[in-house]
Amino acid sequence: MKTCLPLWRELFTAQPRTLLENGDFTVSAFRYPSGVEGLRVANARGHLVILPWLGQMIWDAEFDGHELTMRNMFSQPKPAKEIVETYGCFAFHSGLLANGCPSPEDSHALHGEMACAAMDEAWLEFDGDTLRVGGRYEYVMGFGHHYLAQPAVTLRKASALFDIDMTVTNLASVAMPLQYMCHMNYAYVPEATFSQNLPDEALALRESIPAHVKPTEQWLAFNQRIQQGESTLKTLSEPEYYDPEIVFFADRLDRYTATPEFQMTGPDGTTFVTWFSSAEFNYATRWILYNGDQQVAAFALPATCRPEGFLAAQANGSLLTLAPQESRSFKVTTGIAH
Repeated sequence: MKTCLPLWRELFTAQPRTLLENGDFTVSAFRYPSGVEGLRVANARGHLVILPWLGQMIWDAEFDGHELTMRNMFSQPKPAKEIVETYGCFAFHSGLLANGCPSPEDSHALHGEMACAAMDEAWLEFDGDTLRVGGRYEYVMGFGHHYLAQPAVTLRKASALFDIDMTVTNLASVAMPLQYMCHMNYAYVPEATFSQNLPDEALALRESIPAHVKPTEQWLAFNQRIQQGESTLKTLSEPEYYDPEIVFFADRLDRYTATPEFQMTGPDGTTFVTWFSSAEFNYATRWILYNGDQQVAAFALPATCRPEGFLAAQANGSLLTLAPQESRSFKVTTGIAH
């Protein structure tokens, strides 16, 4: 039997408040000193901290004693309009009208308008062995686009795997563009190895250099070695070469499998995993960065296109379109295997 508990901002105070507690789950609401509301959802294996009113970001994720979230410069989430103003989360929704790093000719913010959206509604759904955090955000712009976004996070009893969902519905009388990436910023694990159910050649090194990347001679030489096949980046063993970022693209995944699965396995055998449907997400990006302030091994970022901005997707034919009243849904399962 499903039980639904609406959330409202007044529940979130400086002193954490337990909203639900049973043998399988504990849910508590609190407010950071910055004013941002946090919802801690825990099971026997670990917990997630979700920001139900700020784009339904997952701020923190920890399971089996492993911190899943990238090393970053933020001690707490900040009220923000753009993701770079609070870039310390485990996962955010990139899109939905535009996604990725804008080119000089693009007019959208980095990773689009959904990442820090002020959510209209949030709620808990409890159904036996599962606990789901739901939300709604209505985007409407005079003389512009109008859509409904419904993100959700689902945690299961005694599991270190969880689902991140998104459903988008075009509420306008005209078609709307759609670009979406489930942007999961996994922690960097020294000497971890990557694997996936795709051929090696499916992952191609990014050759373009976005405006935010400032190449060094060492970085350029490392990239060249990868391009020439003299180096691979299947193991996180040379962090001195991962600043600025190293990025790989995997395009048109449905050529290889209906269910892409990516893994990152640490030296202790812990395997972090992400899988999804290539009918929903036909692209994936791998993003690696290691410096004194940020350390990230985003081994799989499922998406509808490359994260190169709106105009690039429009030009290469990967920009999706939603007809009036049409909906599209996406699901990612991620976490620690077994």
